[in-house]
Amino acid sequence: MTIENYVKKYNNLFTISPSLKAISLASKYKFLSYMVERYIKIMGEEETEDFLYSCSFPLKKSVRCNDLLIECNKLEKIMENKGFKLEKVSWLKHGYIVKQYPSKPSLGATIEYLSGYYYIQGLASMVPPYVLDPNENDLVLDMAAAPGSKTTQLAQLMKNKGLIVAVEKSRERIKSLYSNVNRMKIKNVVLLRADARILRKLNIPFNKILLDVPCSGEGLIPEDPSRKTKTTIEDLKIFFQNQLELIDIAYNILEPGGILVYSSCSIAPEENEAVVNYIIENYGAKTDKIYGYPATSGITEFNGIKFDESLRNCIRFYPHKSGTEGFFVCKIIKE
Repeated sequence: MTIENYVKKYNNLFTISPSLKAISLASKYKFLSYMVERYIKIMGEEETEDFLYSCSFPLKKSVRCNDLLIECNKLEKIMENKGFKLEKVSWLKHGYIVKQYPSKPSLGATIEYLSGYYYIQGLASMVPPYVLDPNENDLVLDMAAAPGSKTTQLAQLMKNKGLIVAVEKSRERIKSLYSNVNRMKIKNVVLLRADARILRKLNIPFNKILLDVPCSGEGLIPEDPSRKTKTTIEDLKIFFQNQLELIDIAYNILEPGGILVYSSCSIAPEENEAVVNYIIENYGAKTDKIYGYPATSGITEFNGIKFDESLRNCIRFYPHKSGTEGFFVCKIIKE
């Protein structure tokens, strides 16, 4: 099935008629009403209001310790001496919540930050590299790499060995990727400024691919309230079409037996389960269950449309449940 035909098949995903309840909640919390109607379809009315309320408050800052350069317990002590209190997150090997701050310096202006000892990163954002679980023998592709949080984390997990090809289309965004790779003292990354479509022509046998797709950022509302009203249904459909093209490229250049981790900082089924469902339908891709995180299962039905049951293996993070940004992660195996 072509992407064009798949989009036509699932066009009803984008037909949303807000109920009176959705309109009322949208007015109360300053969201677009179509967005709230979608949340009600996923969570039900009561939980939707819990979610909307949670989006009114910024998340606690979090950091990832870079143990390529410093032992994490040593970083804890150094930061404590500066007036920061780092609290270890039990389900993330290198993740910390910042519980206390001094009046200065800011978290992004310490000598330790500039020296690459830590990366300021959302907790759920740290999950995809752990799920991909690369080692020093892998050839890894990071398909939409800027600004580099996951690229540098992948390198950290690989102990600066093996090889990561980090692709970024934007000339401006690749500058931040280059800066972060240098700041974190990463040595096993090749940066490629190119459209992802070129990857079909390179004939490189990647055995692990991370596709953290460009998306609506609907999971980042606690940090960026403008996203409550930023994305129209038409915008969402454009994201969907682009994401389908990217996952199609990723799956086709992945080695048989290889692993593809698809993730987004969105809670929209249109950008998540509906996208992964495409390669399940089209190529017989298999999902692998993800364990060990405070997340809910992927959904298998939305707006009257059923997806493959194996999408339950994917995971969803929500601010009102896990205290993280909204996020989606799915582990896909190519047989």
